[in-house]
Amino acid sequence: MPSNGKPNSARTGLTAISVKNTTQPGKYHDGRGTGLFLLVKPTRAKSWVQRIVIRGKRREIGLGAYPLVSLAEAREQALENKRLARAGGDPVAAKRKARGILTFEEAARKTHAENAQALKNPKDRAAYLKSMETYIFPQFGTVALPEVTSADVRRAILLARETAPGVARKLIYRVSAVFKWGIAEGMCTGNPAVTEALALPKLERTVQHRKALPYAEVAGCVEAVNASGAGATTKLALEFLILTATRSGETREARWEEFDFHGADGATSATWIIPKERIKMKRDHRVPLSGRALEILRDAEALSDSSELVFPSYKKGKPLSDMTLSKLVKELGFEADVHGFRTSFRTWAQEQTNFPREVAEAALAHKLGDAAEQAYARSDLFEKRCKMMEAWAAYLAVRRGEVVRLA
Repeated sequence: MPSNGKPNSARTGLTAISVKNTTQPGKYHDGRGTGLFLLVKPTRAKSWVQRIVIRGKRREIGLGAYPLVSLAEAREQALENKRLARAGGDPVAAKRKARGILTFEEAARKTHAENAQALKNPKDRAAYLKSMETYIFPQFGTVALPEVTSADVRRAILLARETAPGVARKLIYRVSAVFKWGIAEGMCTGNPAVTEALALPKLERTVQHRKALPYAEVAGCVEAVNASGAGATTKLALEFLILTATRSGETREARWEEFDFHGADGATSATWIIPKERIKMKRDHRVPLSGRALEILRDAEALSDSSELVFPSYKKGKPLSDMTLSKLVKELGFEADVHGFRTSFRTWAQEQTNFPREVAEAALAHKLGDAAEQAYARSDLFEKRCKMMEAWAAYLAVRRGEVVRLA
C-alpha cells in the first residue's frame, strides 16, 4: 500500500507506464525483493529509493530522480546493491568512494596528518587523534563528510562533556577544523561545527592553577630531593629545572648541542639556547645559566651515557619522563607540580626583587603585549636576565644553608 492508503503495484510490480502515470503522493513498491520503491512527493516530484539491510542495519538509499533514472536502471542498481550487501559489503560506502567523498573519520585523519607538524609535542599529536577516536568517530565517523549535521556534532560534544568537559571544549575546534579542511578540498560547503549552529549550553569554567610551593620553601624541596634515594640524574634535572625556571619537557629533553659554553676557561659561563621546535613561544629562547646551573651541567656530563641528552633516563637515548620528576616531588611530601616551580620563581621575582615585570616574563619565555608591541620590542633582555638568574640561584643557596642549619 502507498502512504496515501490507495492500492499500489506491490503485488504486480511497477511498469514503465505506471511509473509515468502515477502522480498521487506515496511510496510505490516494485515488489521484486530488492526493496526498491518509487517515492512520489506532494510536489509530484518522483525519485527512486531502496530500503536495504547493510551489515545488520536497515538503510534507505537514494538511487536518483525519475525520469533521469528509468525503472530499468533503478532495478539494475537495486539488484547490484542487494548482491553487494548480501556479500557483506556496503553499497553506500562504495558509492561514496566512487564519488571521491570521504567519511568524517577519513577526512579527520587526513586533516590531522596535514596539521600534525604544528603540534610539537608527540603527546599532543596522539591526544588529538585519541580524543576523536573516543568521542567523535563512534558517533558519526562513518557518515559522509557533507552529510554530518550540527545535530550530530552537538550530540557528540554533549556526551563528551558528561565525562571530560575539558576535552569536549577542544573537540569543538578539532571537529570544526575537519570541516574547514573539507571546504578547502571541495568536499563540503558548510561547517556545522560553528558555535552558532551548535547552540551548546554554557559551562561555568573553573580555572585550576598548577600547585606551586611558596618560593621560601623551594630551597627546602631541593635539599630534600638531593638527600633522597632518587637517581643522580633525576636530582640534577629537577634542580636544573628550578634554577632555569624552564618547563619540564624543555629540561628533560635538553641536548648538549644546545649549550654554548664560553669564557676564558671555557666553562665560567654558558648560554642554553632552546630551539623553537621545543618551546611554546615558537622561537629560540636563550637561557642564561648561573654558576650553580653550570656545576649541575658538569656533574651531568660525568654521568653521561654518551647520548645527546643531558639528562637521560636509565634507557639509553631516552629522556627522563615527566612522571619521574612529579612522582619524586610528591613522594617527598611536597604538594606541588613540577610546572609550579615556574610560579614560585615568578612570585619571588615579583615580591623579593626590583627586576621589571618584562624581565621576569622574558625569563619564562612568555610573550608580552599585542602583535604590534612584539614587532617592535625584539630584545630578549638577556643581560638583565643574567643578573636575575644569578640572584635566583643565590637566593636558593642562602635558603638551603638555612635549611641545613635548622636541620
